[in-house]
Order: sequence, then structure tokens, then C-alpha cells
Amino acid sequence: MSNWQGISEFVAVAEQQSFTKAARQLGLSVAQVSRNIAALEQQLALKLLYRSTRSVSLTAEGLLYLPHCRHLVSSLAEANRAMANLTASPRGLLKVTAPVFYGETRLSPLLNRFLQRYPELELELVLTNDKLDLVQGGFDLALRLGQLSDSNLIGRRLASRRQYLVASPAYLARHGTPQALADLEQHQCLIGTVNIWRFAEQQKTLQYRPRGRLQCNSGLALKDAALCGLGLAQLPDYYISDELANGSLVEVLAAYRQPDDGIWALYPQNRHLSAKVRQLVDYLASELAS
Repeated sequence: MSNWQGISEFVAVAEQQSFTKAARQLGLSVAQVSRNIAALEQQLALKLLYRSTRSVSLTAEGLLYLPHCRHLVSSLAEANRAMANLTASPRGLLKVTAPVFYGETRLSPLLNRFLQRYPELELELVLTNDKLDLVQGGFDLALRLGQLSDSNLIGRRLASRRQYLVASPAYLARHGTPQALADLEQHQCLIGTVNIWRFAEQQKTLQYRPRGRLQCNSGLALKDAALCGLGLAQLPDYYISDELANGSLVEVLAAYRQPDDGIWALYPQNRHLSAKVRQLVDYLASELAS
């Protein structure tokens, strides 16, 4: 007999305390359930169940065997669900959170096309710069930018993000172009939510605490301030790629630019990765990497 034969039947009978109810649950005849459990007992050379015309109960050996069998049945069901998800079309509600600007400019257009592709899918997108609790908020997925802190979340890197230190040509003409990190002490720094600027030299990470007369939690506002010639700003590529291309902003201290960090998809590690989440993550990885 197969090593699996009788396992599902034994678990069903033990939980239902009835051969008839177990047979109905499994879609088998009562006789088939009885034969399979008898074959299992014969293979083990142990009696698992006490049978009478009115009741079914577990032997001491059955009580010991049941938790292991439950685990096997549960693992098999999980494996079957995973295989079904490989071809299942995304449907139902998908709840996602992402930072505001990146969500508005980069993520939303991709999500809209994903919705067009799967008409049975619903989306709730929460854009916030706060790092929300995914489990408490019932989120399937979060997009996070930059360096990840330790957490109980599983992360997949979707793409890279590059940070630039920039200023307008007019500002540099008035105040000079810094050549070393120490030169930043002589410049106005435009400060965002992160009050530590990171640089690199010979594969060593360097940190600098900027000082200036403007601090703001909006990258767009900092970009505008830099365009107005108010100082130096450290901003990621998706804020300033057009300005770098047309020359309205210029990178400074390029030799000290830190290595690219990541754009991440995060999801709770204790949550089964459904078809909709898995396919969305694969889709975003493909689109953002192109």
C-alpha cells in the first residue's frame, strides 16, 4: 500500500468521531474509509481506533499518531494550494501600501495596468510615508524604499534606487562646488525627513549630519528649493531624473555617492503568498527592472 493510504481517512474519522461523517467529508464510501484505515493499521502493526456500533474513539497509539497525521494532511493541502496558485487568476481584494510620491508617480500606473489585466481583482491602495503595520492593517503587500530595518517581514528586492546630492547651477555659481564632505560645512543643506546623509568612500559608508535653514518632509518641496538655488539636497533618482537630464540640477560630490539601495516588496512571513500577491510581485519586479 502507499505510505499515504489511510492517513486522510484516519484524521477525518478521528476528528468527526464517525466513519459515516468522515466518508461524507472525503467523498468516499464508508466501506472504503474502513478498508483504508484497516490497511494503515496493518502496515503499522498497531490499532489506532476502537470501533463499536455506536462510537469511535482513539487508542493510546492513535492519540500519539494523530498530531503527526494532521500535520501531514495540512502540509499536503498547503502544497496543493501552492500548485493551484501557479495558474490561478488573481481575484478578490488586494490591499497595498506605499510611500506617497513613489506611489503616485511610479506604482499607481503599474497597478492600474495590472487591474486592466485581471478584471476580477479589486485594489485598495494606501499611500502614506508612515510605515504601517501590515498584519494589523490587513495589508497583503508594502513597497518600501531604501535600506530595510530588521523586521518580521519577508522582502524581495524589485529594483534599485540611487541617491544624488544636487544643487542648481546658480547656487553653485554663487557659493562654489564642494569637493569633499568637509566642504558641506560651508553650504546650506536642504533637509528632509532623514537628518543623516549617507556617502561612501573606498567601500566604506560615511555619514554626515546636514545643517541648513530649511527642513521639510516633502521631497518635491526640497527639489523646488534646490531649483530655486536655496541649497544642496540629497534626493533619490525618481524625484530628479528629468532635472539632471536637462541640467537644471547638477550632481555634486559624485565620487562620494553611496551604493544604490533597494525598492522592496514586503509581506508578512506568516501569511500564505496567494496567487494575487505572487503575481503582483512578479509583475512589479519585471516592470520596475526594465
